[in-house]
Amino acid sequence: MTRIRRGYIARRRRTKMRLFVSSFRGAHSRLTRSIIQQKIRALVSSHRDRDRQKRNFRRLWVTRINAVIRGNRVSYSYSDLINNLYKRQLLLNRKILAQIAILNRNCLYTISNDIRK
Repeated sequence: MTRIRRGYIARRRRTKMRLFVSSFRGAHSRLTRSIIQQKIRALVSSHRDRDRQKRNFRRLWVTRINAVIRGNRVSYSYSDLINNLYKRQLLLNRKILAQIAILNRNCLYTISNDIRK
C-alpha cells in the first residue's frame, strides 16, 4: 500500500503552537506534547497573575497613601482618610491618591485637612 501524505492543517496548528513557545528552553519548545502542556500552563499562569497583579498594585497604593498620611499626623490614618472621602463623596481612587502622595505631598495634606473639617 502506498503512503498517504497528510494535509497541512495539523502542521499549521503545530507551527502556531511552536511560535507561541519559541522562547521556552529545551524540549518545551521542540516536542509537540511538551509544547501543548507548556502552552496550557503559561496561559493559566498569565490569567491567574493578572488578578494577582491588580491586587499587588492596590496594596502598594494603600501602603504609599498610609505612609504619607501618617507622616503628617500620627493620629490620622488611611482608613480615616478613605472614610472621610466617602462621606464627602469625592471621587478620588487609590491610584490617583498614591500618585498625589508621591509627587505632591502638600496637595494630599491639604485634601486631607479640608476633608476633616
